[in-house]
Amino acid sequence: MNQSHDTAHADALAALRAATGARHERLDGGMPLARPEPDLTDYAAHLTMVRDWLLPLKAWLGRFHDGPQAALPAVAHVALIEADLHGPGMPPAAAPRHPPAPSPEGWPLDASAAYRWGVCYVIEGSQLGGKVLYGRLAERLAPHPLRYLRGEDAGPGPRWRAFMGALKAEVTTPEQIAEACKGACDAFDSILAVSKA
Repeated sequence: MNQSHDTAHADALAALRAATGARHERLDGGMPLARPEPDLTDYAAHLTMVRDWLLPLKAWLGRFHDGPQAALPAVAHVALIEADLHGPGMPPAAAPRHPPAPSPEGWPLDASAAYRWGVCYVIEGSQLGGKVLYGRLAERLAPHPLRYLRGEDAGPGPRWRAFMGALKAEVTTPEQIAEACKGACDAFDSILAVSKA
């Protein structure tokens, strides 16, 4: 039994990576912080883009009480973003536009748990990327605290491992893996649309 679960986990992770790899690469190259020497204006643009992507997703995910929503405690991503956007040292020219209303419009209201696991795979994975960016930019953009990129004191590793363990237990069949891949691709497509990457 464990062996089949381990195989399903490997298959799910491999499938998610394969399904989203090209989108991930395209997004990484088009993000404001991908510039050779990003500054606080670029950070504000990055935060605004991520916030505008996350708000409707959070509103949509909040309608469900099973799947990834039940596996891990919620993280106040948007609150961290807003704190960074309005923190001292942000350039006046970088004042972001008002956030959109957190409407779940465009996301399927009857989405399976597996589909939502795929969407959350992208959200959780973005925190791993944020920690890498924090390491690269903390000194350059000091004294700004970069709260959103820094995340939890323990780093994103423990949460990512817990997330992957839960995904391993929940996304096990070929049909569920296909649904998860669709959710992950749709999540990437939605942030690509916001970023225009």
